[in-house]
This record gives sequence, C-alpha cells and structure tokens, in this order.
Amino acid sequence: MRTDGRLFDQLREIKITPNVSEYAEGSCIVEFGRTRVLCTATYEPKAPQWLMGSGAGWVTAEYGMLPRSTHTRIKREKSMTGGRTQEISRLIGRSLRAAVNLKLLGERQIIVDCDVLNADGGTRTASVTGGYVALALACKKLLAVSEIKAMPLVNYVSAISVGLHNENILLDLNYEEDSAIGTDMNFVMTGSGQFVEVQGTAEHTPFSRQQLNAMMDVAEKGCKELFIHQAAVMGEIYRLAGK
Repeated sequence: MRTDGRLFDQLREIKITPNVSEYAEGSCIVEFGRTRVLCTATYEPKAPQWLMGSGAGWVTAEYGMLPRSTHTRIKREKSMTGGRTQEISRLIGRSLRAAVNLKLLGERQIIVDCDVLNADGGTRTASVTGGYVALALACKKLLAVSEIKAMPLVNYVSAISVGLHNENILLDLNYEEDSAIGTDMNFVMTGSGQFVEVQGTAEHTPFSRQQLNAMMDVAEKGCKELFIHQAAVMGEIYRLAGK
C-alpha cells in the first residue's frame, strides 16, 4: 500500500469533464487525483505559414501553471522562451500529433492549451491525456459542421508516470511520491500499443533493463485504463487494440 492507500499499479481517481468552455471548439477538465488541468482546443482555418501549399495541417500545444496551482505562488510566465514550460508544451504537441493524420486535417491548425489549475504530480501526463480529449471533441465538432471533410484522428493517445522506489514500481505518481522517488519516468502511448515518447531519469541508483521492461508493462496497463476513460467522454471513434 502507498501513502494514499493505492496499490502499486493503481491509478489515482480519474475524472474527465467535457465541454467546460463556452467558446473553445473542444474542452475538458482532466483530474488525476488532486491534479486538475483545463484543456481547450482552438481551431484556426489556416495552417502556419511554413506549411502553406503543403496540403497538411498542424497541431500544437501550450502548457502553463496558474500562480496558485502549487503550494506557494509561482510567477506568471510572460513567454515560452525556454525551460520546463516549453519542454512540456513540445511534449504535448508531439504526443497529440501522433494521433492525427495531418493531411486529413488539411491546411488548418488546432492549438491545444493546457492550464494547470491544481498541481499534485503528473501535470504533463494529465495534460496529454486531457489535451487529446479536447482535440477529439474539436475534431468531432468541425466534422459535424463540415469544416473538415474527414475525421483526422487515427489513434488514441494518453500518458502516465511510473516510478521506481526501493525496488517497487509505482504507477501514476502524486507529488509526495514524485519528490521522494529515485527513478521517475513518463510514458506516452497510442491506443494501438505503440510508444510515442519515453522520458526517464534515475536520481540516485541506475535501473536495469529488466526494471525498465517492468515499468513499461505497468505504464501500458495505466494507459489502457486511460483510453477507456477518454472513450467514455468523447465516444469511441474506433476500437481500441485488444477489444
């Protein structure tokens, strides 16, 4: 048992509330336990200039933390010129593009904003998971009004954290676990069982290949559960692997 009573391979309580923004084409609030992130998807009818004439569109993301999303106030970031915020924004963008056929999107752009309302660990994984729901809801709306001709989504995408602490593998770390754990990893996966991104660092003791394989297995279990939560909110666009 962990400090919050969960089993080693148990997610925190997951909740996704759709359509929370009156104006965004797609939106949701995603909750991983006490971590809450507002995700909104904005449609722009033209692609970035560097894609003009290519026939392909673009999906990008911006991530940010509100000043009192943490235990003490953090300063508002005036730009995304570097550091953690830009790194996470790029991670979210890469992850979401793995779910999209950009040619089917056409020369259009969807921007997904992920704003952390409350941070208790796993803000980037919650942002990827909720950002995908906001993106999917936006695509469904655009298809319904004939703004796009075909559903551009080709897969589900979700993300989860896994840690290694005293030889124990823990799924979906909260802040208390994340700040004390030796090895911390983030996995982004598709509904077809492929990995989009694997991020990991051993703070003190290196981990073995066998431990890495075990962490990947636990991450896959967690992501499969997240796909089910996503599909329950936005509808099943296509069948998940193994169903």
